Amino acid sequence: MATQKRRIYVADDETNIRQAIQTFLENGGYLVSGFDNGDLLFDHFTQDPCDLVVLDVMMPGSNGFKICKALREISVVPIIMLTARDSDLDYATGLSIGADDYLTKPFSPMALLMKIKAIFRRMELDRQTVVTGLPPKGRLAYGDLAVDKDNRTVSCREADVSVSSNEFNLLCFLMERPDQVVSREEVLKALWGMDTGVEMRTAEETVKRLRKKLAVSSVSVEALWGSGFRLSMSAWGKATARGQDSERDD
Repeated sequence: MATQKRRIYVADDETNIRQAIQTFLENGGYLVSGFDNGDLLFDHFTQDPCDLVVLDVMMPGSNGFKICKALREISVVPIIMLTARDSDLDYATGLSIGADDYLTKPFSPMALLMKIKAIFRRMELDRQTVVTGLPPKGRLAYGDLAVDKDNRTVSCREADVSVSSNEFNLLCFLMERPDQVVSREEVLKALWGMDTGVEMRTAEETVKRLRKKLAVSSVSVEALWGSGFRLSMSAWGKATARGQDSERDD
């Protein structure tokens, strides 16, 4: 049986860029729909969702940031942002509202294709884990956090914690190594399969977003200067865990 092609929506008000992206990605084996602006893409997505979205930042009507935020309220679809401004602020803004990756214009269409392939490859690995039951699988627990890998959900004291795909993968990676310092390079290679400077910023912003979402938890993600990251538990969280262990022993 033939494999169904992935569908990608592209929003860019520059016709030549949008058409070039569409042609290149179609030659790469994807079904691509192009839109003059983000509002048209969002309206179409609500009626017929796709597998990945490419959003320009500067567009007439709602800009790419607003569309990204609106999409994140209804979907976890992967989102790649495009911008003509090589600005750390733009980069941080896009990632903080849930974008999965970022490219600065002018860019090589091949670079965009490689990022898209990497995202779909990670999604396929996640899907195979659920379907085949191969490790990593099952549940993870640390402090007051619980992760269900099969259903890709996170909860804190039985209350759901909404996380993006990148945040979920990062949390699982750290929960499998509690209290251990992992380098930024290890995180990048495990989650993104690369270690360039741009992807380093992606990892940093993913950590920042995850840290905010875990603010209600006894568990936190520490960024250690010059070393990397570590998942740790607060003192009161450790005391609670020891109390629970004592009750089980009794």
